Amino acid sequence: MQPTETPADGHAEVRIVAASPEVARRVAEVLRHCFAATEQRSYPASADGGTRLQLTVDTTRAAEPARSWLETSESTDEAGRRT
Repeated sequence: MQPTETPADGHAEVRIVAASPEVARRVAEVLRHCFAATEQRSYPASADGGTRLQLTVDTTRAAEPARSWLETSESTDEAGRRT
């Protein structure tokens, strides 16, 4: 696997590896319901088969339920401020 650049702030590069393309696409679809995402890119996972999908999600444009989860999962300092 080649090294990649760090995604922009608020974005995450996601790789999904599955035995079949359909399973990988289903997982990508769930992510798209929660976050704005780029078009997925599909690659063979290995010489033995399988599929690897890659997409970038924008966590700054999160939809429910991801928005609620992100807001409650942010860490806070001792004064209760988000860090």
